[in-house]
Amino acid sequence: MELGITSFAESYPDPMTGETVSHAERLRQVVDEIVRAEEVGLDVYGLGEHHRPDFASSAPVVALAAAAGQTERIRLFPAVSILSTDDPVRVYQQYSTLDAVSKGRAELLVGRGSFIESFPLFGYALENYDGLFAEKLDLLLQIRDNEKVNWSGEFRPPIKGQGIYPRAERRPLPVRVAVGGTPASIVRAAERGLEVALAIIGGSPDRFKVFADLHRRTLVESGYDPEEVPLSVHGHGYVADTDEQAAEEFYNPYAVAMSTIGRERGWGPMTRQQYDVMRTPDGSLVVGDPETVAGKILRWRDVLGVKRFELHISVGTLPHDKVMRSIELLGSKVAPLVQGA
Repeated sequence: MELGITSFAESYPDPMTGETVSHAERLRQVVDEIVRAEEVGLDVYGLGEHHRPDFASSAPVVALAAAAGQTERIRLFPAVSILSTDDPVRVYQQYSTLDAVSKGRAELLVGRGSFIESFPLFGYALENYDGLFAEKLDLLLQIRDNEKVNWSGEFRPPIKGQGIYPRAERRPLPVRVAVGGTPASIVRAAERGLEVALAIIGGSPDRFKVFADLHRRTLVESGYDPEEVPLSVHGHGYVADTDEQAAEEFYNPYAVAMSTIGRERGWGPMTRQQYDVMRTPDGSLVVGDPETVAGKILRWRDVLGVKRFELHISVGTLPHDKVMRSIELLGSKVAPLVQGA
């Protein structure tokens, strides 16, 4: 089972001091995190695309390329690339370039995005939320599979036999689709033979089993082997030396982040009671010492049949040294427990 890290380069105010790390410093910290993740043997690192003041990663491919120059093995991907409001030609070119400079270590994780800031920023209408993604995903796959493309659609000017370069060194460039819990998104990905990354950020992970089963069933119906098109999962969490330390250190940053987002979406503020329920074996938070975290990852593996787990540590603004320590524990302590089970 593969293990890795995801981040949005969060830059919320520190809940204890009120200070905010600059976007520039936060991006430098991300590069440090990727280097540490490789040092401790983790498989992948994903950096999300966002266009908000509390996230520094509006151009993740640039930070990933910087990290590629300081690493040799770890695979790198956007978590996610908001394909709906981008040009599939440029997305492919950016990540095929990352693939070149990293010697074949680039992947693509694409999605519609859980925030909507990119739609007005780039001049797209929200009423086309789903149609934009569906059309652009199909164009991206045509570009991935063909050097020269003939294509026309509703939302982008046609491409008439033009070549798109550079071509990915690792062909075809791996493409996954991020899904938060929409059956139609699962089916769309599976019908195209694409891997899916399930984002589990609330509720019981058990409720995602229906989506995992739907993905495998649709793959078979579409002529693909599910063993060759595995599922991955993304979850919020934190690893510390003890369960108590992990619970205490993660709560305040997590509560700040989720309460901030909640005010935008009409949720109530995050409470300690809610947080503690989410830390239970059936909850969505993967927080604890190495044994607790490994046990939860293995439970998700057994329930959902996933082949990769990606831990999102920096949900709020944790001190950089604590994030680095958590990455170290995930690679040095959790990974051996997971791989040996």
